Amino acid sequence: MTEVTEKESWKFPKDFWLANFMELCERAAYYGFFIVLTLYMTDIVGFTDIETGIIVGLFYGLLYLFPTFVGAYVDKIGFRKGLLIAFTLLTIGYFFLGVFLTKLPVVFFLFVLLVGASFIKPLITGTVAKTTTEKNRARGYSLFYWIVNIGAFSGKTFVPFIRQGLGLEYVNFFSAGMAFVALLFAYFFFDEPDKTSGSKSFKDTIRALKGILEKPRLWVLTLIITGFWLIQGQLYATMPKYVIRLLDETAKPEWLANVNPGIVVLSVVLVTQLMKKQKAVTSMLVGMLLMPLSALAMAMSQELEAITGTSISIMGMFNLHPLTVMMIIGIAIQGLAECFISPRFLEYFSFQAPKGEEGLYLGFSHLHSFLSAIIGFGLSGFLLTKYCPDPKTLPAGLTEIQHAAYYADAHYIWYYFVAIGLVSAISLLVFKVVTERIDRKVELNS
Repeated sequence: MTEVTEKESWKFPKDFWLANFMELCERAAYYGFFIVLTLYMTDIVGFTDIETGIIVGLFYGLLYLFPTFVGAYVDKIGFRKGLLIAFTLLTIGYFFLGVFLTKLPVVFFLFVLLVGASFIKPLITGTVAKTTTEKNRARGYSLFYWIVNIGAFSGKTFVPFIRQGLGLEYVNFFSAGMAFVALLFAYFFFDEPDKTSGSKSFKDTIRALKGILEKPRLWVLTLIITGFWLIQGQLYATMPKYVIRLLDETAKPEWLANVNPGIVVLSVVLVTQLMKKQKAVTSMLVGMLLMPLSALAMAMSQELEAITGTSISIMGMFNLHPLTVMMIIGIAIQGLAECFISPRFLEYFSFQAPKGEEGLYLGFSHLHSFLSAIIGFGLSGFLLTKYCPDPKTLPAGLTEIQHAAYYADAHYIWYYFVAIGLVSAISLLVFKVVTERIDRKVELNS
């Protein structure tokens, strides 16, 4: 009997796999675009680091706030129609970001992207929730994260060739093409999942939000997990500019960022299997304890360079700069931490949703990303300006030594995120101890 249940727990319906394929395309488009967005905003459009941090932080943050309300509209119009709207808007938004390169049009088409992408969160995660059961939901979300990261990995793999071969603005056309592929699959192959949930109104959304706020564990855990995503977000907020400014334009921060989804693809299903008997919060705590180590590794490139010089031989096959080596180590640790945190957080959140309201509740599950984006990207803009400034803002006629002096303390940026990681890890440990103590008291009194 147990063996049959185990086999059944790995089976998923057609719409589960279609949703994941469309998410793969959408993630390839999004991450291929997003990894160079801060570079695009500063180098092509002309915003400062601080302005870029604020604008991209708002874009990224609202991308995770809007789905909390779009979820109600999705339940009303249906998942298939929602997917068609989403991928149409994404195709248009990406395409015209490659056509118009001045400030106001760019902000407008970022908003078009924002609206389209806001549909994706409740649509895809809601479809995963609807097409899985309690027996296989943890595995379903692990596979979902695995496929998402394949999309992220593939998108960022191609982008450096486009950026360096054609120009940074042409990355937008790649993303438009991937969104259009997903649009075709949504139109021709995707069937509407069961409609047992009925229509959801704006009042339902507010009621769901109220329900979440009345569950202290959910919103406290969301605030704590914000620390993880704030550090993780620096792959896009800080790292691309940091690497290019400290090395040169031939550097490929897109490939460095690919270490993260690469680790997730290789590890997430295994980690979930290893941790399946552990509580979700225990798994998340393991991941959170890794995050300060990740930021610390990124800060240690100068120490490594003092030992090895400016070039490290990797098994005699190729050489890497010490900064590149420490970035790879730090990003790999982040990827491993994500395997412990993200699937189990989604699982934890989905089980709190009343049946038929998965789209609404799972829209709120991304509120930590809203908070981390607003804080993290804004902080990044100020830290870059202070420790790793835009070369165009430096005085003219500097010698090589004078130029280098402006970047001598650039690694201090990562110490801020070490501190944030430590506070988040300690907070989650306290959360775990307190909630387990409460649960034991309830169990004894029942």
